[in-house]
Amino acid sequence: GHLPDQGPSPSISQYNGSLPNGDRGRRKSRFALCRRPKASGVKPSTVHVACTPQAAKAISNKDQHSISYTLSRAQTVVVEYTHDGNTDMFQIGRSTESPIDFVVTDTVPGSQQSHGGEGQTQTQSIQSTISRFACRIICQRSPPYTAHIYAAGFDSSKNIFLGEKAAKWRTQEGQMDGLTTNGVLVMHPRHGFTQDSKPGVWREISVCGNVFTLRETRSAQQRGKMVESESQELVDGSLIDLCGATLLWRTAEGLSRTPTVKHLEALRQELNAGRPQCPVGFNTLAFPSLRRKEILDEKQPWAYLRCGHVHGYHAWGGQGREPEDEVVEVGRERECPMCRTRGPYVPLWLGCEAGFYLDAAPPTHAFSPCGHVCSEKTAAFWSQIPLPHGTHTFHAACPFCVQQLAGESGYLRLIFQGPLD
Repeated sequence: GHLPDQGPSPSISQYNGSLPNGDRGRRKSRFALCRRPKASGVKPSTVHVACTPQAAKAISNKDQHSISYTLSRAQTVVVEYTHDGNTDMFQIGRSTESPIDFVVTDTVPGSQQSHGGEGQTQTQSIQSTISRFACRIICQRSPPYTAHIYAAGFDSSKNIFLGEKAAKWRTQEGQMDGLTTNGVLVMHPRHGFTQDSKPGVWREISVCGNVFTLRETRSAQQRGKMVESESQELVDGSLIDLCGATLLWRTAEGLSRTPTVKHLEALRQELNAGRPQCPVGFNTLAFPSLRRKEILDEKQPWAYLRCGHVHGYHAWGGQGREPEDEVVEVGRERECPMCRTRGPYVPLWLGCEAGFYLDAAPPTHAFSPCGHVCSEKTAAFWSQIPLPHGTHTFHAACPFCVQQLAGESGYLRLIFQGPLD
């Protein structure tokens, strides 16, 4: 969508530009943060030790934001938050309750293929690990529009509750702080989100916005070490992981240097204007329009993922059956007719989420094993990023469909055959 020139914007995506059931309301693949008509930010004020009438009042007051830290059955500390006229607050989580501005659902790798009956995706049956009120982002309402992230979000009664089991502690200043069950992890890339970008280090962000090294496992009771030299300020290209979905934060300034969907469409037309041909059937290949991105077309380019030779779909190299008998088996190992290399054979799709591109270079490389195509710098960058997976592992994944990357580098250069005339 149109990005405001005055504020930051997270482009949040897992589904190559749109969700499987379409972008609707607060559930979409990207979400722009704009300055609100009236400031909605909050900041900590009074601390009450519970059992006092003021603490009980702060919790029950529907107009008062508060965070409750349960230390034991007998003791709770309540921190009241007051209105802050200089900031806006945006909340992200799985809940569809009104305080959540941006509803996120778990990302299942390659989810656009996993359709159940009646066009229902099967993603609903999975037990979600994303918190209902996962995190909040506080943005300055005036330049430079700095944005800070905090774990946990306020619910409908404007409360955050950290139960007995949650990791929590008293800080040296006498304030309380804590971590949420599965945590909010953030990684700032080094050298920004540019052609020189390199992966940074994953950190955990606390409820008060402090930065910590990761826990041993995602929901371990013991917190990591505090990293005082680092900040919870989001920068262009920061990745936010909510344990089930990873969000990419882009600033308005950063997006002004990124290709637009229009530019990607021009690159697609340029690629097709070169009339790449199938070296076997000699038919001209064409990448389908960005809108038709999951329907296989007869002109669809396919590639062998070991060597990168691009072909049209052809059925030989199977068991000598007639082409029309062969079912399209995406990713089955086959022998490339050009160079005899055996490898998975998959259709190629252009990556449509412009916010993921590091540069505006032509789409010359494909991720393996999914076949999403983008520029070389973009493929090289994402293939080096360890994305959190489950509760204690990390692996590189295609940003367009979050499928785990395979092969030595996770991506390969495509070899197109030009027309013979």
